[in-house]
Amino acid sequence: MSAQQPRYTPEETARRGDEIYERKVRPKVETGNYGKIVAIDIDSGAYAVGDSALNAARILRVQRPDAEVWFVRIGYRALHRIGELSRCQHT
Repeated sequence: MSAQQPRYTPEETARRGDEIYERKVRPKVETGNYGKIVAIDIDSGAYAVGDSALNAARILRVQRPDAEVWFVRIGYRALHRIGELSRCQHT
């Protein structure tokens, strides 16, 4: 299986993915899926929800093998975080 070359710039992919998520996907997936990942095909608007980005992408690629994929973590502003969360001090 060869790697697919991106058809859009990273900025265009993000713009399209965020727009589709807010307009079409979010109202359908937000309830009961907090923290899960949604993979969105930014060309067709098709999407899949999974426990991980890999899982969501695999589900989506069954429907759309050539999908141009954008990921969103449901209920969060970012897909991943960098660094550690603040640690609670127990006394």
